[in-house]
Amino acid sequence: MTHILSPKRWPLWLALLLLAGCGTTTPTGSLPSLPSAGGGDASSLAALPAWNTQTLGDTLQGLRQSCKSLQKKPAWRGVCREAGQLADNDGDAVRRFFENRFTAWKLRDGSRDSGLITGYYEPLLSGSRTRSERTPWPVYGVPRDMVSVDVPMSQRNRGALRARQIGPNRLALAAGGDIEVNPADFPADPRGIRLKGRLSGSRLLPYFTRGQINQGSIAGSAPVLAWVEDPVELFFLQVQGSGRIQLDDGSFIHVGFADQNGYPYQSIGKWLVDQRQLTLSDASMQGIKDWLARNPQRRDELFAVNPSYIFFKTTPGDNGGPVGALGVPLTGGYSIAVDPRYIPLGAPIYLSTTWPHSAEPLVRLVHAQDTGSAIKGALRADLFWGYGTEAGMYAGRMKQQGSLWLLLPKGLSPSATL
Repeated sequence: MTHILSPKRWPLWLALLLLAGCGTTTPTGSLPSLPSAGGGDASSLAALPAWNTQTLGDTLQGLRQSCKSLQKKPAWRGVCREAGQLADNDGDAVRRFFENRFTAWKLRDGSRDSGLITGYYEPLLSGSRTRSERTPWPVYGVPRDMVSVDVPMSQRNRGALRARQIGPNRLALAAGGDIEVNPADFPADPRGIRLKGRLSGSRLLPYFTRGQINQGSIAGSAPVLAWVEDPVELFFLQVQGSGRIQLDDGSFIHVGFADQNGYPYQSIGKWLVDQRQLTLSDASMQGIKDWLARNPQRRDELFAVNPSYIFFKTTPGDNGGPVGALGVPLTGGYSIAVDPRYIPLGAPIYLSTTWPHSAEPLVRLVHAQDTGSAIKGALRADLFWGYGTEAGMYAGRMKQQGSLWLLLPKGLSPSATL
């Protein structure tokens, strides 16, 4: 999900190519230089690059999924109603619909008008409901002892604070509270105000890191949804944010992002490059798996580089894609994870990039339906490739430059959506 993926998720996991953390500039908190209504960056869809070559039947399905959420908004109600009445195989009608209903707004971030485009997918793991010698690796649900508290940025540097318990896993700041919370003890994350921890007497401590969890720190305090065969595939399940686990009897468990331990995502791919273990071009998912196959004794060391840990929940199982941060199933090849501080969830996005490890154009109309922990900035997107081995091959290799156009119903400006 998220990417590393929610896929919302933490976000997604988030997610979620492993070098995502080093490929883009972290926003400073200000909105990007989105065009204002009537500005010169607004254009008709017919003016978009390669627009007339697009086959739009598949992307119409993605819009219909978004409309399950967007149709609640007045500006989208008529658009969604009309989208539901179109025939997928009537390419001319679908093209006219988008051209008549939408305006395209070129996204920029300061002077830049292109950014990093990565990929993610839904992995398949082999596992069991019970622990065995073949399946010793737990897929954890949310720990019962993990507690969260919201601390506004304005209070982060004020020393120790007081809080009181307001639920089994929730604290609230309160001047006369009986629990001490010292924000300086917790990892810095400029994107959020929520701290995750565990109670030790009358003090809130940071929750366990990935390294500590892998050493058994939460055994007994977190439910186990399944036991799986391969710790490497389990790590990449966390990077993607959702996936499927095939059990001994051939049935499947679908799992998705539920929560996270409070630590920011750290790229193991970047660490391998910094350690001169891999070159930048080799630091794909496949490259990292190959390195682990050659260096199995260093697996725990490598995984501990990323202190972030994802906890899962079971999700409804069918043949559709995983559910993203928008709350709708993702469509392989036509859903993207974005930073929702800059791109509104649900909006169609025209993507112009290239295929993984190639200069061949990859241009299509996709939909912002997910988020990811490594997806930061106005010009950052993670393309969901779908389910299975082939999708994983494309997702693991994708690290391209690309441009984005935000599509909004005519009459609606970007400033009104953010």
